[in-house]
Amino acid sequence: MTEPLRPSPGAPGAGDLFQLFRGGEARTKSELCALTGLARSTVSLRIDALVAADLLRPAGEAASSGGRPPARIAFNPLARVVVAVDLGATHGTVAVTDLAGAILATSRAELQIAAGPEPVLDWVVEAASALLAAPQTWATPQPVAPPVIGIGIGLPGPVEHSTGRPTNPPIMPGWDRFDVPAYIRRTIDVPVLVDNDVNVLALGEHAISWPDTDDLVYVKVSTGIGAGIIAGGELQRGALGAAGDIGHVQVPVGRDSPRAADDERDLEAIASGPAIATELRAHGIDAVSSRDVAALIRAGDRTAIETTRQAGREIGEVLSVVVNLLNPSVIVLGGTMTRAGGHLLTGVREVVYRRSMPLATGHLGIVTSTAGEEAGVLGAAIMVLRDALSAPAIDAMSQPRALDAAST
Repeated sequence: MTEPLRPSPGAPGAGDLFQLFRGGEARTKSELCALTGLARSTVSLRIDALVAADLLRPAGEAASSGGRPPARIAFNPLARVVVAVDLGATHGTVAVTDLAGAILATSRAELQIAAGPEPVLDWVVEAASALLAAPQTWATPQPVAPPVIGIGIGLPGPVEHSTGRPTNPPIMPGWDRFDVPAYIRRTIDVPVLVDNDVNVLALGEHAISWPDTDDLVYVKVSTGIGAGIIAGGELQRGALGAAGDIGHVQVPVGRDSPRAADDERDLEAIASGPAIATELRAHGIDAVSSRDVAALIRAGDRTAIETTRQAGREIGEVLSVVVNLLNPSVIVLGGTMTRAGGHLLTGVREVVYRRSMPLATGHLGIVTSTAGEEAGVLGAAIMVLRDALSAPAIDAMSQPRALDAAST
């Protein structure tokens, strides 16, 4: 999660220096002078401002080469905290993390996103407030809760990231254009960032399981189907936040598909958990939700297994185009439909490796998620931290104008 030092148009500011500490390594002022080329007086002023903002803290003394040992300074991840929220169609998770992304406390509940924004977001605020009110119970206990630097929320539908407003979410009645940030800020008045849940899951999966992979596609198959795209190490949202919405792509009828040639349904209508359940009901099997399908698979129901594998093939038809277009190193499958054996994965692999260009699949891994339940809230926290701990944001927090005036 550490961002490298990015050169500024002029001399590195306090925010640039701060980036050198986010990996957790303690440094001396002399080391910073050598790394940045800044005068010691300038480094001292900027580091002192970061210490005053509680973003850095003393970390003992370095080995001496003669004379007084130099003081070391380190990142203080508990200077502030993040509230991270992962909302699905039928569940909600709220977590508090430190500035390094370590999860300090978590609250989970079964809920219905279709209940509407007010009751769901009221639960979010109540859960977050309860966690913040009990810092003594955190994984790293604190006497009082540090200030909240921001809130990140993942929602199970399309989101205009620049405003935080959902846009025509199919499984979220009542949420269209609802001002989620403003509603949250009525109680917790800090910056609120909102994104599609699959985007925050992609960020979390990338951080937990694939930190050295620059090109990754995360595909969630549950009540809906969507993809989060990381290219060149950065999350790709597109012009308005609709990148990765593969659930609404019309699926071509492959040679092995049992569908009629004139079937024009989109991927979500064919291969999501509820779509698989609909197909099973046509065979006289009682299933309504993704969880019902997963339970049948775990029980060894042959029809559920084969129907799910065929759903994987249909997903593979769409992902083969994604592979040819984006050439990712890895495709990660997550969501409820991947937690009951590898049948969906098998279907996806079968088609992608057959239909995609050999150059694009030569080193392509197609795997199921290993990040677990924490991926969503971790991704939401990363979304906040990339914004709140950027060099310009840190410059503003540490009063760079005063520093620049004093150093001239």
